[in-house]
Amino acid sequence: MLDSPKELLDKIRLGEDSILELKEVRFSGGNVVGPHRDSLADELAAFANGRGGLCVLGADDASRDISGIPLERLDRVETFVRDIVQDSIKPPLIVFLERMWLPDLMGVDQAVLKVEVPKSLFVHQSPGGYLHRVGSSKRTMPPDYLARLFQQRSQSRLIRFDEQVVSQARLEDLDPELFNRFRTARTMDEAPELLGKLAMASRDEDGIWRPSVSGILMATQDPRRWIPNAFVQAVAYSGTQAIPSSGASAYQLDAREITGPLDAQVIEACQFVRRNMRVAARKDLGREDLPQFDMTAVFEAIVNAVAHRDYSIHGAKIRLRMFSDRLEIYTPGQLPNTMSVESLAFRQSARNEALTSLLAKCQVPEDLDWLQTGRRTLMDKRGEGVQIILERSEGLSGRVPEYRILDDSELLLTIYGASVNSEG
Repeated sequence: MLDSPKELLDKIRLGEDSILELKEVRFSGGNVVGPHRDSLADELAAFANGRGGLCVLGADDASRDISGIPLERLDRVETFVRDIVQDSIKPPLIVFLERMWLPDLMGVDQAVLKVEVPKSLFVHQSPGGYLHRVGSSKRTMPPDYLARLFQQRSQSRLIRFDEQVVSQARLEDLDPELFNRFRTARTMDEAPELLGKLAMASRDEDGIWRPSVSGILMATQDPRRWIPNAFVQAVAYSGTQAIPSSGASAYQLDAREITGPLDAQVIEACQFVRRNMRVAARKDLGREDLPQFDMTAVFEAIVNAVAHRDYSIHGAKIRLRMFSDRLEIYTPGQLPNTMSVESLAFRQSARNEALTSLLAKCQVPEDLDWLQTGRRTLMDKRGEGVQIILERSEGLSGRVPEYRILDDSELLLTIYGASVNSEG
């Protein structure tokens, strides 16, 4: 939306309207004091409750001139906006921030912060209540309007989240090498039609082809640009707790933020575990390595996490925690439909059908001789992953892995490690 500086400047010169808000930025000491936090939260939420819009920080509404933001304070203003959309709006709002140079009326370039707010799938409440944009001002939504909006947006979420359009992305943002790997020899479709059939793209309300959530997750090198929580946070600890013990100099052995297309995240997360787990050796009948964790079980657990997590939960990521005695994998989201922890090993239910279909087409790299999955692709249609995790992990460590639901919003899988302290 108004991507070029000229387009944005021309729009600013016309003044505020239903999709544009201008805010001058004022400071007191090192703090932002203008615009007021609650006022800005109201403006951004009102855009999200409507068709979306832009707020330009560093522009004066009265003069329609560019007042700018000092370069050394741009970081502080960006943090100010991020804190507002996370803490002052319910549910938290996803916005896109871009720093730009715009000339003022004297022709001098000034730095501004463009805050782009997409139309949301949710109805957002800000300090001023439930607001929407009417012309150049924000208004409280009448009860009947609010009721209809709740109904419309709840119905729109009946479309699976992984198939929904990412309104700020373009087809050109998808990497042809990454999406053409799903093309069969007989498929002659042009890129938009191919992506549409794979549920990696769809037409938006204006008929424009745009990537879907699945397209972003499977065909971009860094999905975090559009879906900030689409990564695996991996940490390996030296002991049994995620806090340093008395006198410990290095309680974190390794830490990574693993991103990239989801299939690459799976492989890199497995490599993280393999690199950091302990391995003993038994020498009575020739050398035999005794790993701490069964890598086939770890592979199945990580595949399940990236395939079935809830990508719509703002700020939540997959967390992989390695300890000296166990491996923990935290997956955002409740269990889908009527599944329970007790029924996980016996039932199938996919939250992200488009994603699971794509992962079922991704080949397991042939050079990973340590990864004995028994199949050629990351996922299969038989739904045996949980059973494999339980049986192979128990066979190695003697303890059955445990699944737990945390606060009705996160699934925790604990895989216990085998003892690797002695040699036979």
